[in-house]
Amino acid sequence: MEKKLFQAESKRLLEMMIHSIYSNKEIFLRELISNSSDAIDKIYYRALTDDALTFNQDDYYIKLSIDKENRKLKVEDTGIGMTKEELEENLGTIAQSGSLAFKNENELKDGHDIIGQFGVGFYSAFMVADQVTVISKALGSEEAYKWKSSGADGYTIEPTTKETVGTEIILTIKENTEEENYDEFLEEYRIQSIIKKYSDFIRYPIKMDVTESKLKEGTEDEYEEVKEEKTLNSMVPIWRKNKSELTDEDYENFYAEKRYGFDKPLAHIHTSVDGAIRYNAILYIPEKMPFDYYSKEFEKGLELYSSGVLIMEKCPELLPDYFSFVKGMVDSEDLSLNISREILQQDRQLKRIANNIEKKIKSELQSMLKNDREKYETFYEAFGRQLKFGVYSDYGMHKDVLQDLLMFSSSKENKLVTLDEYVSRMPEEQKYIYYASGDSIARIEKLPQTEVLREKGYEILYFTEDVDEFAIKMLMNYKEKEFRSVASGDLGLEDQDQKEKEASEETEENKELFKALKEILSGKVKDVRASKRLRSHPVCLSTDGEITIEMEKILQAMPDNQNVQAEKILEINTNHEVFQSLKSAFETDKDKLNLYTNLLYNQALLIEGLPVQDPVEFTNDICKVMV
Repeated sequence: MEKKLFQAESKRLLEMMIHSIYSNKEIFLRELISNSSDAIDKIYYRALTDDALTFNQDDYYIKLSIDKENRKLKVEDTGIGMTKEELEENLGTIAQSGSLAFKNENELKDGHDIIGQFGVGFYSAFMVADQVTVISKALGSEEAYKWKSSGADGYTIEPTTKETVGTEIILTIKENTEEENYDEFLEEYRIQSIIKKYSDFIRYPIKMDVTESKLKEGTEDEYEEVKEEKTLNSMVPIWRKNKSELTDEDYENFYAEKRYGFDKPLAHIHTSVDGAIRYNAILYIPEKMPFDYYSKEFEKGLELYSSGVLIMEKCPELLPDYFSFVKGMVDSEDLSLNISREILQQDRQLKRIANNIEKKIKSELQSMLKNDREKYETFYEAFGRQLKFGVYSDYGMHKDVLQDLLMFSSSKENKLVTLDEYVSRMPEEQKYIYYASGDSIARIEKLPQTEVLREKGYEILYFTEDVDEFAIKMLMNYKEKEFRSVASGDLGLEDQDQKEKEASEETEENKELFKALKEILSGKVKDVRASKRLRSHPVCLSTDGEITIEMEKILQAMPDNQNVQAEKILEINTNHEVFQSLKSAFETDKDKLNLYTNLLYNQALLIEGLPVQDPVEFTNDICKVMV
């Protein structure tokens, strides 16, 4: 028995394969199972062209065996097997792939695909094993051979006996260390969980003798542990079945089995694409937000399979952030994978799938909005905030994708309305889409700034979430209608010119008074003006510029507060009795003018939900008025 060195030059290369390429030790079983599946596939393809060879599905399987006492884990298959030369070529040369060569030499049909493309998967076994033994007998050969290696030092090949065609891989599992528990790979439950996770949809049965507790024959309460052969994998994935065969219950069961969520999904999308790139996908729109959705622990992404083998548990590239709530999976035979089969190369194939998925999700949401409004509102209550973040993020790059999915509460109806619904019922003379921001609908409805718009019967959108106004600022307009805050200096009303003229005349007529008020509030407001919007209320704040009062509150609450402030204008209703008191105080009592001005300013702050800068002074001022 001659010992041979690996043809790949260095020990360092194998160490890199074992320690660097794979991020998770349990991957070794996925790789060995995939190789076994390849070996059976090769017999299948041989049978297509060789009349002397028949392929009976029941004769082909993969079997796992555990020998705890001797720390052995065996993976055997009834596949095509390997000759001595193939053992040397496939296992003696790192990164030599028999599967890739077979794929290149044969035109694959019937929807099958050879899983393995790189030859490094086999070497992942050394992550958990001190020694790896391969016993193989090739189809059509009378001889069998044993390949054995303890790692980078090399390997041996010698003749052996094996009755049936196929391959056995026997791993001698490493002893535990302080950092690593290798015993887990000798536990039945752990092996079963790895198979379920990565290889559940391998098309051939994966069998193992599993210990089960059963009632002893002839007894009523005595149990014994017996070994029974069990098939560990499902084999036929739901996404490869015809949609006509599947019910809503089937999709919901799959959602639960994959633990995508503990809720019941609102909708599912099952799509099969067979074109420039082939893939199957099942996507779910959940009913409820995961508890960690807005935490740093949450990871977006879909499960990614290649020919039924799990490659990534969460592939973030398949979902845009604004659809990060979507759960599900994608399976494709056409992906370009790197040599560890764990991380995708950034290629056009993946981007095409991602673009298609984005369109499918949007289409499903639009259909839900149109045909099942109640269900859409349930979805929006959970994830509408994420859509708004999507509009705001990336400088508004995705606003065209998302704008028709947005909804807001409205002064017209006690329910959520879309922007399209708002615009479709705007009076012909209305120039802008009006909105008001506040902590709650109840608070917004009491804002003095809304009076003039309500008087004209114009609908107002209510923004109650911190992201609302930022998203709308990025959206800028909808169907050529610009958004305008009720606190804006210019509301664009038909009679605004007349009101503005009257307000300007009042301001000019009382310019010394307004100048005095502005001096009293120096540093607090940009200007004090006669209001053209107030009807019954004495005072309100409006703003100049892009930053509104609600935006200021949100920005001020952020950890990296830059002290961004809105340019506030104190507007006074010159038709209110209070204005007469101001005029009287200006003429006769400057202390009283100062008192009234500060009270009105603090009143305006409270209306907006802003903090009064000096509450003690404010209460003392109220007491002075009462006295």
